[in-house]
Amino acid sequence: MNIQQIEYVIALSELKNFGQAADKCFITQSTLSTMIARFEDEMGIVVFDRKTKPVTITKEGEPIIHQLKIIAKEIENLKEVVSALKGEISGVLKIGVIPTVGPYLIPLFLQDFIEKFPSIHFEISEITTDKIVAYIEKRELDIGIVSIPLNYPDLLEIPLYYEPFMLFDSANKNEYHPLTIRDIDFSRLWLLEEGHCMRTQVEKICGMHEQQVLNRNLDYKSGTIDTLLKFVSRNKGITLLPLLATLDFSEEKSGMLSHFAEPVPARNIGLLIHKHFVKKNILESLQQEIQNSVVPLVSRHSSKYHFVSP
Repeated sequence: MNIQQIEYVIALSELKNFGQAADKCFITQSTLSTMIARFEDEMGIVVFDRKTKPVTITKEGEPIIHQLKIIAKEIENLKEVVSALKGEISGVLKIGVIPTVGPYLIPLFLQDFIEKFPSIHFEISEITTDKIVAYIEKRELDIGIVSIPLNYPDLLEIPLYYEPFMLFDSANKNEYHPLTIRDIDFSRLWLLEEGHCMRTQVEKICGMHEQQVLNRNLDYKSGTIDTLLKFVSRNKGITLLPLLATLDFSEEKSGMLSHFAEPVPARNIGLLIHKHFVKKNILESLQQEIQNSVVPLVSRHSSKYHFVSP
């Protein structure tokens, strides 16, 4: 078994087609078929059922494919270590960021950051916390930007900044006095759909399990803050927003924001990596770049926070 065979087997397992897998590996279809057959002979196990269209993985082949992906990732990590020892930083860096953070954080630092690493190709995706965790555990994602703490045994968390929540009331102007949770009219409160950690945090802030929310004849499940705001505005509703999501508000919208009294409800945003992550230099640079961009924006709002877990 060699590295090329591992790559060929993984390619076929993902594409389920010999021709497409061969193209991906830049070899002929006959070479791919021969090398995979040789791998199966060495293992003494048939990994693929060639009689099906598309090609399928046998029951015995599934754990082998799983282990090969781990081996392939470790080989990639080894290459990263060697590159770092030589002073080289290159390759692909895959970053996942939760949707309630990505649109507001990424533009603040990304351009300056990627210019520092011209040899790296960055892939950034907006995905939910659960998917970020799953992909990092499978080593299919390098870094997550999430609300912490999450406390997964194989993952490491690196705190970045604290982000306070604010109340957005589309029907009333800011009265310029700090609010308490008791001031919230829960009959007008709109939330993101289930699956977003920010929804869970807002529910915890408001003590939703203790509150009686009036029924509406509309239950719209919004997946983004921008869409949520449109419905809140149209229906004279209210919602809670993280600070960064309000920085580009118009003067009119800013007048609909209210601060909370101390201790201010806030979330902790951090980096999430696998415990075997090896790209330490770029990780430290990412942490510093984000903190330099964001901490001055959020630190002036309060010194006393009540942190809400995701």
